[in-house]
Amino acid sequence: MVSGLRAPGFQPDTGRESGEAAVKDEPETEPAAQNSDETFYCEAEASVAGEKEKPGGESSETDLEIEDTEKLFTTGQRELYLEACKLSNTSVVTLELADNCIMEEGTLSLVQMLQENYYLQDLNISNNDLGLKGASTISEFLQRNTSSLLNLQLSGNNFKDEAAELFCQAFSANYRIKTLDLSHNEFSDKGGEHLGQMLALNIGLQSLDLSWNHFYTRGAVALCNGLRTNVTLQKLDLSMNGFGNEGATALGEVLRLNNSLVYIDISSNDISNEGVIKISKGLEFNESLKVLKLFLNPVSMDGATLLILSIKRNPKSKMEEIDISNVLVSEQFVKILDGVCAIHPQLDVTYKAVQGFSAKKELLLWTNPMKLIQSYADQHQITVIDFFKSLNPNGRMMMSVGDFRKAMIQQDKVPMNPYQVRELIKKLAEKTGMVNFSFLKTEKR
Repeated sequence: MVSGLRAPGFQPDTGRESGEAAVKDEPETEPAAQNSDETFYCEAEASVAGEKEKPGGESSETDLEIEDTEKLFTTGQRELYLEACKLSNTSVVTLELADNCIMEEGTLSLVQMLQENYYLQDLNISNNDLGLKGASTISEFLQRNTSSLLNLQLSGNNFKDEAAELFCQAFSANYRIKTLDLSHNEFSDKGGEHLGQMLALNIGLQSLDLSWNHFYTRGAVALCNGLRTNVTLQKLDLSMNGFGNEGATALGEVLRLNNSLVYIDISSNDISNEGVIKISKGLEFNESLKVLKLFLNPVSMDGATLLILSIKRNPKSKMEEIDISNVLVSEQFVKILDGVCAIHPQLDVTYKAVQGFSAKKELLLWTNPMKLIQSYADQHQITVIDFFKSLNPNGRMMMSVGDFRKAMIQQDKVPMNPYQVRELIKKLAEKTGMVNFSFLKTEKR
Protein backbone atom coordinates (compact mmCIF):
# COMPACT_ATOMS: atom_id res chain seq x y z
CA MET A 1 0.00 0.00 0.00
CA VAL A 2 1.35 3.38 -1.00
CA SER A 3 1.55 5.85 1.93
CA GLY A 4 -1.13 8.51 2.04
CA LEU A 5 -3.94 6.47 0.43
CA ARG A 6 -6.69 5.43 2.82
CA ALA A 7 -9.76 3.38 2.26
CA PRO A 8 -13.08 4.73 3.60
CA GLY A 9 -13.84 3.45 7.12
CA PHE A 10 -10.32 2.07 7.60
CA GLN A 11 -8.61 3.10 10.89
CA PRO A 12 -4.82 3.12 10.55
CA ASP A 13 -2.59 1.61 13.28
CA THR A 14 -0.89 4.52 15.15
CA GLY A 15 1.18 2.36 17.50
CA ARG A 16 -0.79 3.47 20.62
CA GLU A 17 -3.18 1.70 22.92
CA SER A 18 -6.78 2.03 21.88
CA GLY A 19 -7.50 4.44 24.75
CA GLU A 20 -4.68 6.87 23.94
CA ALA A 21 -5.47 10.01 22.05
CA ALA A 22 -3.49 10.96 18.97
CA VAL A 23 -1.30 14.05 19.16
CA LYS A 24 -3.28 16.73 17.35
CA ASP A 25 -0.35 18.86 16.23
CA GLU A 26 1.51 15.96 14.56
CA PRO A 27 2.02 16.90 10.88
CA GLU A 28 0.16 14.75 8.38
CA THR A 29 2.16 12.63 5.97
CA GLU A 30 1.99 13.89 2.35
CA PRO A 31 1.13 11.31 -0.35
CA ALA A 32 4.07 10.10 -2.44
CA ALA A 33 4.21 11.24 -6.06
CA GLN A 34 3.00 8.62 -8.52
CA ASN A 35 1.69 8.30 -12.02
CA SER A 36 -2.01 8.22 -12.84
CA ASP A 37 -2.15 4.49 -13.71
CA GLU A 38 -0.51 3.57 -10.39
CA THR A 39 -2.90 5.82 -8.49
CA PHE A 40 -5.86 4.27 -10.32
CA TYR A 41 -4.95 0.71 -9.34
CA CYS A 42 -3.88 1.63 -5.78
CA GLU A 43 -7.11 3.47 -5.10
CA ALA A 44 -9.03 0.47 -6.34
CA GLU A 45 -7.00 -1.87 -4.12
CA ALA A 46 -7.47 0.34 -1.07
CA SER A 47 -11.18 0.66 -1.64
CA VAL A 48 -11.69 -3.07 -1.97
CA ALA A 49 -9.48 -3.83 1.06
CA GLY A 50 -11.45 -1.43 3.25
CA GLU A 51 -14.75 -2.93 2.25
CA LYS A 52 -13.50 -6.44 3.07
CA GLU A 53 -12.56 -5.43 6.64
CA LYS A 54 -16.08 -4.26 7.42
CA PRO A 55 -18.13 -6.55 9.61
CA GLY A 56 -20.68 -8.50 7.67
CA GLY A 57 -23.60 -6.57 9.16
CA GLU A 58 -22.15 -3.13 8.43
CA SER A 59 -21.47 -3.63 4.70
CA SER A 60 -24.13 -2.24 2.39
CA GLU A 61 -22.70 -4.06 -0.65
CA THR A 62 -23.23 -7.68 -1.55
CA ASP A 63 -20.36 -10.07 -2.29
CA LEU A 64 -21.40 -9.97 -5.95
CA GLU A 65 -21.09 -6.19 -6.08
CA ILE A 66 -17.62 -6.36 -4.51
CA GLU A 67 -16.58 -9.01 -7.06
CA ASP A 68 -17.81 -6.82 -9.95
CA THR A 69 -15.88 -3.88 -8.53
CA GLU A 70 -12.69 -5.94 -8.39
CA LYS A 71 -13.20 -7.05 -12.00
CA LEU A 72 -13.82 -3.49 -13.16
CA PHE A 73 -10.73 -2.01 -11.57
CA THR A 74 -8.32 -4.78 -12.45
CA THR A 75 -8.98 -4.63 -16.20
CA GLY A 76 -5.58 -3.92 -17.73
CA GLN A 77 -4.55 -1.95 -20.78
CA ARG A 78 -4.13 -5.11 -22.88
CA GLU A 79 -7.78 -6.07 -22.40
CA LEU A 80 -8.91 -2.54 -23.17
CA TYR A 81 -6.81 -2.55 -26.37
CA LEU A 82 -8.26 -5.88 -27.51
CA GLU A 83 -11.75 -4.62 -26.84
CA ALA A 84 -11.05 -1.53 -28.92
CA CYS A 85 -9.74 -3.75 -31.73
CA LYS A 86 -12.97 -5.74 -31.69
CA LEU A 87 -14.96 -2.54 -32.02
CA SER A 88 -12.78 -1.31 -34.91
CA ASN A 89 -13.28 -4.59 -36.80
CA THR A 90 -16.58 -3.27 -38.07
CA SER A 91 -14.98 -0.27 -39.79
CA VAL A 92 -11.67 -1.57 -41.24
CA VAL A 93 -12.32 -2.86 -44.77
CA THR A 94 -8.77 -2.62 -46.21
CA LEU A 95 -5.62 -4.17 -44.75
CA GLU A 96 -2.14 -3.47 -46.22
CA LEU A 97 0.52 -5.95 -45.10
CA ALA A 98 2.83 -5.93 -48.11
CA ASP A 99 6.59 -6.35 -47.61
CA ASN A 100 6.43 -7.29 -43.92
CA CYS A 101 8.41 -10.57 -43.76
CA ILE A 102 5.26 -12.53 -42.92
CA MET A 103 6.03 -16.26 -42.77
CA GLU A 104 4.19 -19.50 -42.00
CA GLU A 105 3.21 -18.69 -38.42
CA GLY A 106 2.14 -15.19 -39.40
CA THR A 107 0.01 -16.55 -42.23
CA LEU A 108 -1.77 -18.89 -39.81
CA SER A 109 -2.50 -16.00 -37.43
CA LEU A 110 -3.72 -13.86 -40.29
CA VAL A 111 -6.12 -16.53 -41.48
CA GLN A 112 -7.46 -16.99 -37.93
CA MET A 113 -8.19 -13.27 -37.83
CA LEU A 114 -9.97 -13.44 -41.19
CA GLN A 115 -12.19 -16.25 -39.94
CA GLU A 116 -13.52 -13.93 -37.23
CA ASN A 117 -13.62 -10.72 -39.25
CA TYR A 118 -16.68 -10.36 -41.48
CA TYR A 119 -15.97 -6.84 -42.68
CA LEU A 120 -12.52 -6.94 -44.34
CA GLN A 121 -12.82 -6.71 -48.14
CA ASP A 122 -9.32 -5.84 -49.42
CA LEU A 123 -6.17 -7.66 -48.31
CA ASN A 124 -2.65 -7.07 -49.62
CA ILE A 125 0.02 -9.52 -48.42
CA SER A 126 2.34 -9.16 -51.42
CA ASN A 127 6.14 -9.48 -51.20
CA ASN A 128 6.21 -11.60 -48.06
CA ASP A 129 7.81 -14.79 -49.42
CA LEU A 130 4.92 -16.96 -48.24
CA GLY A 131 6.02 -19.91 -50.37
CA LEU A 132 4.25 -23.28 -50.57
CA LYS A 133 3.24 -23.45 -46.88
CA GLY A 134 1.71 -20.00 -47.02
CA ALA A 135 -0.13 -20.92 -50.22
CA SER A 136 -1.48 -24.06 -48.52
CA THR A 137 -2.80 -22.08 -45.54
CA ILE A 138 -4.45 -19.47 -47.76
CA SER A 139 -5.91 -22.14 -50.06
CA GLU A 140 -7.52 -24.01 -47.18
CA PHE A 141 -9.01 -20.78 -45.89
CA LEU A 142 -10.40 -19.76 -49.30
CA GLN A 143 -12.05 -23.14 -49.79
CA ARG A 144 -14.21 -22.48 -46.72
CA ASN A 145 -15.62 -19.51 -48.66
CA THR A 146 -16.78 -17.81 -45.44
CA SER A 147 -15.02 -14.42 -45.39
CA SER A 148 -16.07 -11.13 -47.00
CA LEU A 149 -12.82 -10.74 -48.94
CA LEU A 150 -13.31 -9.38 -52.45
CA ASN A 151 -9.78 -8.33 -53.45
CA LEU A 152 -6.66 -10.37 -52.69
CA GLN A 153 -3.09 -9.36 -53.63
CA LEU A 154 -0.46 -12.11 -53.45
CA SER A 155 2.22 -10.69 -55.74
CA GLY A 156 5.88 -11.55 -55.19
CA ASN A 157 5.52 -14.44 -52.74
CA ASN A 158 7.80 -17.03 -54.39
CA PHE A 159 4.85 -19.21 -55.44
CA LYS A 160 5.77 -22.05 -57.80
CA ASP A 161 3.74 -24.61 -59.74
CA GLU A 162 2.80 -26.58 -56.59
CA ALA A 163 1.19 -23.41 -55.22
CA ALA A 164 -0.71 -22.98 -58.51
CA GLU A 165 -2.27 -26.40 -57.96
CA LEU A 166 -3.42 -25.32 -54.48
CA PHE A 167 -4.90 -22.09 -55.84
CA CYS A 168 -6.67 -24.10 -58.52
CA GLN A 169 -8.40 -26.09 -55.77
CA ALA A 170 -9.23 -22.92 -53.84
CA PHE A 171 -10.66 -20.85 -56.69
CA SER A 172 -12.55 -23.73 -58.21
CA ALA A 173 -14.70 -23.53 -55.08
CA ASN A 174 -14.40 -19.87 -54.00
CA TYR A 175 -16.59 -17.48 -55.97
CA ARG A 176 -16.38 -14.49 -53.62
CA ILE A 177 -12.97 -13.16 -54.64
CA LYS A 178 -13.36 -10.69 -57.52
CA THR A 179 -9.79 -9.42 -57.94
CA LEU A 180 -6.70 -11.64 -57.65
CA ASP A 181 -3.07 -10.57 -58.10
CA LEU A 182 -0.54 -13.40 -58.57
CA SER A 183 2.05 -11.37 -60.45
CA HIS A 184 5.83 -11.52 -59.90
CA ASN A 185 5.84 -15.19 -58.87
CA GLU A 186 7.52 -18.32 -60.29
CA PHE A 187 4.68 -20.04 -62.15
CA SER A 188 5.75 -21.89 -65.29
CA ASP A 189 3.92 -24.04 -67.87
CA LYS A 190 2.73 -26.61 -65.32
CA GLY A 191 1.36 -23.81 -63.20
CA GLY A 192 -0.36 -22.44 -66.30
CA GLU A 193 -2.15 -25.76 -66.70
CA HIS A 194 -3.46 -25.60 -63.13
CA LEU A 195 -4.52 -21.97 -63.44
CA GLY A 196 -6.15 -22.68 -66.81
CA GLN A 197 -8.22 -25.38 -65.15
CA MET A 198 -9.15 -22.91 -62.43
CA LEU A 199 -10.31 -20.35 -65.03
CA ALA A 200 -12.51 -22.95 -66.67
CA LEU A 201 -14.30 -23.64 -63.37
CA ASN A 202 -14.33 -20.28 -61.57
CA ILE A 203 -17.41 -18.09 -61.90
CA GLY A 204 -16.41 -15.26 -59.56
CA LEU A 205 -13.14 -13.66 -60.64
CA GLN A 206 -13.43 -10.43 -62.60
CA SER A 207 -9.76 -9.32 -62.61
CA LEU A 208 -6.64 -11.53 -62.70
CA ASP A 209 -3.00 -10.39 -62.80
CA LEU A 210 -0.52 -13.07 -63.91
CA SER A 211 2.17 -10.72 -65.20
CA TRP A 212 5.88 -11.32 -64.60
CA ASN A 213 5.71 -15.12 -64.42
CA HIS A 214 7.17 -17.82 -66.71
CA PHE A 215 4.33 -18.95 -68.98
CA TYR A 216 5.51 -20.12 -72.37
CA THR A 217 3.72 -22.00 -75.16
CA ARG A 218 2.26 -24.90 -73.16
CA GLY A 219 1.23 -22.71 -70.23
CA ALA A 220 -0.18 -20.04 -72.54
CA VAL A 221 -2.31 -22.56 -74.45
CA ALA A 222 -3.60 -24.05 -71.17
CA LEU A 223 -4.57 -20.62 -69.83
CA CYS A 224 -6.38 -19.81 -73.08
CA ASN A 225 -8.24 -23.12 -72.96
CA GLY A 226 -9.62 -22.08 -69.59
CA LEU A 227 -10.55 -18.64 -70.90
CA ARG A 228 -12.61 -20.11 -73.71
CA THR A 229 -15.30 -21.23 -71.28
CA ASN A 230 -14.90 -18.54 -68.61
CA VAL A 231 -17.83 -16.12 -68.52
CA THR A 232 -16.96 -13.70 -65.68
CA LEU A 233 -13.35 -12.54 -66.11
CA GLN A 234 -13.15 -8.99 -67.49
CA LYS A 235 -9.56 -7.87 -66.91
CA LEU A 236 -6.49 -10.05 -67.58
CA ASP A 237 -2.84 -9.01 -67.31
CA LEU A 238 -0.41 -11.51 -68.89
CA SER A 239 2.40 -9.07 -69.63
CA MET A 240 6.07 -10.00 -69.20
CA ASN A 241 5.66 -13.70 -70.00
CA GLY A 242 6.63 -15.77 -73.05
CA PHE A 243 3.45 -16.54 -75.00
CA GLY A 244 5.07 -16.29 -78.42
CA ASN A 245 3.10 -16.72 -81.63
CA GLU A 246 1.56 -20.06 -80.58
CA GLY A 247 0.19 -18.49 -77.43
CA ALA A 248 -1.08 -15.57 -79.52
CA THR A 249 -2.84 -18.05 -81.81
CA ALA A 250 -4.64 -19.57 -78.81
CA LEU A 251 -5.54 -16.07 -77.58
CA GLY A 252 -6.97 -15.18 -80.99
CA GLU A 253 -9.35 -18.13 -80.67
CA VAL A 254 -10.34 -16.92 -77.19
CA LEU A 255 -11.17 -13.47 -78.58
CA ARG A 256 -13.35 -15.06 -81.25
CA LEU A 257 -15.42 -16.94 -78.65
CA ASN A 258 -15.18 -14.98 -75.38
CA ASN A 259 -17.44 -11.97 -74.89
CA SER A 260 -16.70 -11.10 -71.27
CA LEU A 261 -13.06 -9.91 -71.48
CA VAL A 262 -12.79 -6.12 -71.58
CA TYR A 263 -9.06 -5.59 -70.93
CA ILE A 264 -6.07 -7.72 -72.00
CA ASP A 265 -2.40 -6.86 -71.50
CA ILE A 266 0.02 -9.12 -73.41
CA SER A 267 2.91 -6.66 -73.52
CA SER A 268 6.40 -8.16 -73.83
CA ASN A 269 5.41 -11.70 -74.83
CA ASP A 270 7.60 -12.19 -77.91
CA ILE A 271 4.62 -11.88 -80.28
CA SER A 272 5.50 -10.92 -83.85
CA ASN A 273 3.35 -10.14 -86.91
CA GLU A 274 2.57 -13.85 -87.25
CA GLY A 275 0.88 -13.87 -83.86
CA VAL A 276 -0.80 -10.52 -84.49
CA ILE A 277 -2.48 -11.99 -87.58
CA LYS A 278 -4.20 -14.60 -85.35
CA ILE A 279 -5.19 -12.00 -82.78
CA SER A 280 -6.61 -9.79 -85.53
CA LYS A 281 -8.82 -12.63 -86.79
CA GLY A 282 -10.28 -12.96 -83.31
CA LEU A 283 -10.89 -9.21 -83.06
CA GLU A 284 -13.03 -9.33 -86.21
CA PHE A 285 -15.68 -11.23 -84.18
CA ASN A 286 -15.16 -9.91 -80.65
CA GLU A 287 -17.88 -7.70 -79.18
CA SER A 288 -16.56 -6.96 -75.68
CA LEU A 289 -12.84 -6.08 -75.67
CA LYS A 290 -12.07 -2.38 -75.07
CA VAL A 291 -8.34 -2.36 -74.26
CA LEU A 292 -5.55 -4.37 -75.91
CA LYS A 293 -1.94 -3.72 -74.87
CA LEU A 294 0.77 -5.11 -77.15
CA PHE A 295 3.63 -2.87 -76.05
CA LEU A 296 7.20 -4.22 -76.34
CA ASN A 297 6.40 -6.99 -78.80
CA PRO A 298 8.35 -7.32 -82.10
CA VAL A 299 5.45 -6.02 -84.20
CA SER A 300 6.05 -3.95 -87.32
CA MET A 301 3.82 -1.39 -89.01
CA ASP A 302 2.33 -4.16 -91.19
CA GLY A 303 1.14 -5.99 -88.08
CA ALA A 304 -0.20 -2.76 -86.62
CA THR A 305 -2.16 -2.12 -89.83
CA LEU A 306 -3.74 -5.59 -89.61
CA LEU A 307 -4.89 -4.81 -86.09
CA ILE A 308 -6.72 -1.62 -86.92
CA LEU A 309 -8.25 -3.07 -90.09
CA SER A 310 -9.72 -5.92 -88.03
CA ILE A 311 -11.56 -3.29 -85.97
CA LYS A 312 -12.83 -1.68 -89.15
CA ARG A 313 -14.27 -5.01 -90.32
CA ASN A 314 -16.16 -5.49 -87.06
CA PRO A 315 -19.12 -3.09 -86.79
CA LYS A 316 -19.86 -4.36 -83.28
CA SER A 317 -16.34 -3.77 -81.95
CA LYS A 318 -16.13 -1.82 -78.69
CA MET A 319 -12.37 -1.33 -78.88
CA GLU A 320 -11.27 1.92 -77.26
CA GLU A 321 -7.51 1.57 -76.82
CA ILE A 322 -4.74 -0.31 -78.64
CA ASP A 323 -1.21 0.15 -77.27
CA ILE A 324 1.53 -0.47 -79.83
CA SER A 325 3.65 2.39 -78.54
CA ASN A 326 6.96 0.85 -79.63
CA VAL A 327 5.91 0.74 -83.31
CA LEU A 328 7.09 3.44 -85.72
CA VAL A 329 4.35 4.08 -88.30
CA SER A 330 4.01 6.02 -91.55
CA GLU A 331 1.65 8.75 -92.67
CA GLN A 332 -0.17 6.11 -94.70
CA PHE A 333 -0.91 4.22 -91.48
CA VAL A 334 -2.28 7.43 -89.93
CA LYS A 335 -4.62 7.90 -92.92
CA ILE A 336 -5.89 4.32 -92.54
CA LEU A 337 -6.38 4.90 -88.82
CA ASP A 338 -8.37 8.07 -89.48
CA GLY A 339 -10.68 6.04 -91.70
CA VAL A 340 -11.15 3.44 -88.96
CA CYS A 341 -11.84 6.15 -86.37
CA ALA A 342 -14.52 7.60 -88.62
CA ILE A 343 -16.41 4.33 -88.10
CA HIS A 344 -15.28 3.78 -84.50
CA PRO A 345 -14.71 7.28 -83.05
CA GLN A 346 -14.10 5.83 -79.57
CA LEU A 347 -10.87 4.15 -80.77
CA ASP A 348 -7.44 5.46 -79.73
CA VAL A 349 -4.22 3.83 -80.98
CA THR A 350 -0.94 4.70 -79.27
CA TYR A 351 2.16 4.30 -81.43
CA LYS A 352 5.74 5.52 -81.22
CA ALA A 353 5.86 8.23 -83.87
CA VAL A 354 5.17 8.95 -87.54
CA GLN A 355 8.05 8.59 -89.99
CA GLY A 356 8.99 11.83 -91.73
CA PHE A 357 6.88 14.12 -89.53
CA SER A 358 8.54 17.51 -89.11
CA ALA A 359 8.89 19.26 -85.75
CA LYS A 360 6.46 21.90 -87.01
CA LYS A 361 3.79 19.29 -87.70
CA GLU A 362 4.37 17.68 -84.32
CA LEU A 363 3.98 21.03 -82.58
CA LEU A 364 0.73 21.66 -84.43
CA LEU A 365 -0.63 18.29 -83.35
CA TRP A 366 0.15 18.96 -79.68
CA THR A 367 -1.43 22.41 -79.30
CA ASN A 368 -2.82 22.59 -75.77
CA PRO A 369 -6.43 21.35 -76.05
CA MET A 370 -7.57 23.10 -72.85
CA LYS A 371 -6.48 26.44 -74.27
CA LEU A 372 -8.59 25.79 -77.37
CA ILE A 373 -11.62 24.97 -75.24
CA GLN A 374 -11.06 27.99 -72.99
CA SER A 375 -10.85 30.24 -76.03
CA TYR A 376 -14.14 28.86 -77.36
CA ALA A 377 -15.78 29.30 -73.96
CA ASP A 378 -14.62 32.94 -73.72
CA GLN A 379 -15.93 33.74 -77.19
CA HIS A 380 -19.35 32.30 -76.38
CA GLN A 381 -19.47 33.63 -72.80
CA ILE A 382 -19.83 30.24 -71.19
CA THR A 383 -17.67 28.27 -68.78
CA VAL A 384 -15.38 25.41 -69.72
CA ILE A 385 -17.55 23.10 -67.64
CA ASP A 386 -20.60 24.17 -69.66
CA PHE A 387 -18.78 23.03 -72.79
CA PHE A 388 -18.02 19.61 -71.33
CA LYS A 389 -21.53 19.15 -69.96
CA SER A 390 -22.91 19.79 -73.46
CA LEU A 391 -21.07 16.65 -74.64
CA ASN A 392 -23.00 14.43 -72.24
CA PRO A 393 -26.60 13.67 -73.25
CA ASN A 394 -27.70 13.56 -69.59
CA GLY A 395 -25.78 16.75 -68.71
CA ARG A 396 -23.75 15.11 -65.96
CA MET A 397 -20.15 15.87 -65.15
CA MET A 398 -18.82 12.33 -65.58
CA MET A 399 -18.55 10.11 -68.67
CA SER A 400 -16.81 6.88 -69.51
CA VAL A 401 -13.48 7.32 -71.30
CA GLY A 402 -14.84 5.73 -74.47
CA ASP A 403 -17.96 7.91 -74.57
CA PHE A 404 -15.90 11.03 -73.88
CA ARG A 405 -13.39 10.25 -76.63
CA LYS A 406 -16.23 9.56 -79.08
CA ALA A 407 -18.02 12.80 -78.17
CA MET A 408 -14.84 14.88 -78.49
CA ILE A 409 -14.02 13.46 -81.93
CA GLN A 410 -17.56 13.93 -83.22
CA GLN A 411 -18.20 17.44 -81.85
CA ASP A 412 -17.47 20.34 -84.25
CA LYS A 413 -17.31 23.28 -81.83
CA VAL A 414 -13.63 22.84 -81.02
CA PRO A 415 -12.14 20.49 -83.65
CA MET A 416 -9.39 18.28 -82.22
CA ASN A 417 -7.17 15.47 -83.40
CA PRO A 418 -6.76 12.17 -81.49
CA TYR A 419 -3.52 13.37 -79.88
CA GLN A 420 -5.22 16.34 -78.27
CA VAL A 421 -8.16 14.25 -77.13
CA ARG A 422 -5.70 11.83 -75.54
CA GLU A 423 -4.14 14.71 -73.60
CA LEU A 424 -7.56 15.80 -72.35
CA ILE A 425 -8.29 12.28 -71.13
CA LYS A 426 -4.97 12.16 -69.27
CA LYS A 427 -5.95 15.38 -67.51
CA LEU A 428 -9.53 14.47 -66.69
CA ALA A 429 -9.67 10.67 -66.40
CA GLU A 430 -9.81 8.82 -63.11
CA LYS A 431 -8.57 5.31 -62.28
CA THR A 432 -12.17 4.12 -62.43
CA GLY A 433 -12.24 4.55 -66.22
CA MET A 434 -14.40 7.66 -66.00
CA VAL A 435 -13.70 11.21 -67.16
CA ASN A 436 -14.58 13.76 -64.47
CA PHE A 437 -14.73 17.48 -65.25
CA SER A 438 -16.55 18.56 -62.10
CA PHE A 439 -13.37 20.06 -60.60
CA LEU A 440 -12.92 22.58 -63.42
CA LYS A 441 -13.65 26.25 -62.76
CA THR A 442 -17.27 27.21 -63.18
CA GLU A 443 -17.06 30.98 -63.23
CA LYS A 444 -17.65 32.76 -66.54
CA ARG A 445 -14.96 34.99 -68.00
